[in-house]
Amino acid sequence: MDQMDQMGRIASPGQRLGVVMLGKCNLEVRLFDIPSPGYGQVRMKVKASTLCGSDLNLIYRKESWKDGPGKYCGVVAGHEPCGVIDQLGDGCDGFEVGDRCIVYHISGCGVCQDCRMGWHISCTGTKRKAYGYQRDGGHSDYIIADIQNLVKMPSFLTFVDGAMVACGVGTAYAACLRAQVSGRDRVLITGLGPVGMCIALIARASGAEVYGIELSPERRQQASAHNITLIASDAEAAMKATDGKGFEVCFDASGNAQARHLCLEVARRWGRVVYVGEGGNVTFSPSPMLLHKQITLHGSWVCSMAQMEDLVELLARWQLHPEILVTHKYKLKDAATAYGLFNTGKTGKVAFIWD
Repeated sequence: MDQMDQMGRIASPGQRLGVVMLGKCNLEVRLFDIPSPGYGQVRMKVKASTLCGSDLNLIYRKESWKDGPGKYCGVVAGHEPCGVIDQLGDGCDGFEVGDRCIVYHISGCGVCQDCRMGWHISCTGTKRKAYGYQRDGGHSDYIIADIQNLVKMPSFLTFVDGAMVACGVGTAYAACLRAQVSGRDRVLITGLGPVGMCIALIARASGAEVYGIELSPERRQQASAHNITLIASDAEAAMKATDGKGFEVCFDASGNAQARHLCLEVARRWGRVVYVGEGGNVTFSPSPMLLHKQITLHGSWVCSMAQMEDLVELLARWQLHPEILVTHKYKLKDAATAYGLFNTGKTGKVAFIWD
């Protein structure tokens, strides 16, 4: 089927479609020339590109974009791409045409301490660029990616699995590592959107007993369909679920102040709490809620390259497909519909797919 942009113009053999954000919940599907890779770069034919809640907050809903790591520069959006290499630039030893790869969504400077550890997300250098923010991202037929940002994908994983690993599943995995989740733990997750559900899947695969709190009826239904034990959003119900002892590990994936506070309330003595959800605030009394309970409180932001490589191997060993959390799939031409639905906060993960 012919590819066409929002104006009904059909892409020529040298053109590609790409989604550009306009702000105020508007976007356009436009035509672009198909790019060629430079030194240390590959061109990938995108096979799946998933939508992320951070893009709703930082790009889609915004009226304008301030300078900083989250500034949007009018490029092709989407920072969760996965696809197949179809052209190599010079200096791409270790990669071949046909390789199935995930793109880690930040290209760092490559020389700072964080980049050397594989934490490109934490790079503060002036050369740091985020795919879909300062350089073209994955909501397009093709993407140019630096080889330092590529993770090869096991054959077990689907392209949608890989796209989810690029951000959401990687974020969930890093958070579980931060809390050292194991089969000894009862885990509570507040906020069962896509990231919260990814945490639930990984915690369960790690052997933990998983509980969740979610207010959206649609997302509660999705969580139940994946056998997540739901409890009421109050401390009494949470403590009752653990025979009054509290949860060994609590994750907040909502960014909501009450949910963050509840995690500290119902964490077991010597427990671990991880804040994963972006935005918002929280106020609490450190002595009774943190110090006297000997709680360890972590902040966790995305993952490292090494963690992402470990994760794709583990998903294959666990026989776990993150794609099971996708509730809606669209073609790129339907981007406005996809983002409008995702913006309601009532869906699971939403994905663009290619044949």
